[in-house]
Amino acid sequence: MAFPAHQGDDSDDGMDEFMDKFTEQKYKNAFNENNWEEEFDKVPMFMKKAPEEIDPATHPDLACLQSIIHDDDRPLEEQAKSLKDEGNEYFKEKNYKRAVVSYTEGLKKNCADTALNAILYTNRAAAHFHLGNMRSALNDAVAAKKIKPDHLKAILRGAQCCMELHNYADAVQWCDEGLKVHPTDKKLLDLRAAADKQKRAAERDARKAKAKEKKKRSEKEALLAAIKLFFEDHEKEHLYQVDLETLLLKVLQHQRCFIKSGTPSFIIMVKGSEFSKQFLSGKKVHRMK
Repeated sequence: MAFPAHQGDDSDDGMDEFMDKFTEQKYKNAFNENNWEEEFDKVPMFMKKAPEEIDPATHPDLACLQSIIHDDDRPLEEQAKSLKDEGNEYFKEKNYKRAVVSYTEGLKKNCADTALNAILYTNRAAAHFHLGNMRSALNDAVAAKKIKPDHLKAILRGAQCCMELHNYADAVQWCDEGLKVHPTDKKLLDLRAAADKQKRAAERDARKAKAKEKKKRSEKEALLAAIKLFFEDHEKEHLYQVDLETLLLKVLQHQRCFIKSGTPSFIIMVKGSEFSKQFLSGKKVHRMK
């Protein structure tokens, strides 16, 4: 069955005419075949990585999109969400500094969406974490948890920051609080186990260090108790016993302490030794005042 031809069978929207032009003339805005990959990468949709600075003259399309993202006429929640998404893109590119800036701008919107604000804080904590800014990351995790106490990512990030800062007891506390609302979360359980192990090791090392310090202090006290220190008055052939806690300057300033050739001399003996008894026998000894 043949259908009757209608007048104007050609495309009503002029597409046929448009397509015919490709056989007659070259498309003016076509990519150059020698550097088409570079030109392709300038298209926002296909960019592998956004430039550090967006110059409207070089990237007009990208500048236009950025102006839309930062359009202050939109609702605050929408602006904050756009900045969060922008930060996420920078984060994926491992451009953590720019991610921090985007998340910060999103938080500055002070929107009423508390869940979104918690995510902005948590994401900024993650960016700070990768930059090595552990204190800033921990502060953001605390802020996110304050807004949303059961926010798992914020809890995990807070515990990880405490681990990096060697605050293992605090890391255990973060995990314990998180496990109250997420009792079966594997990451929390594993992190809690690691934090507890490090906490026990740190406590053991602290006990060893304290015991070592106590031993050194006892040895020092025993040594000081066993030592007798004197300087000699060569004119009168008298000895002056020096308290070992006395400052050297005070000893050298004593009127009966003589320095020869710029060098002071002292007599050191072990208390109660046979040599000490024989040496001091018959000598006049004074207590230095």
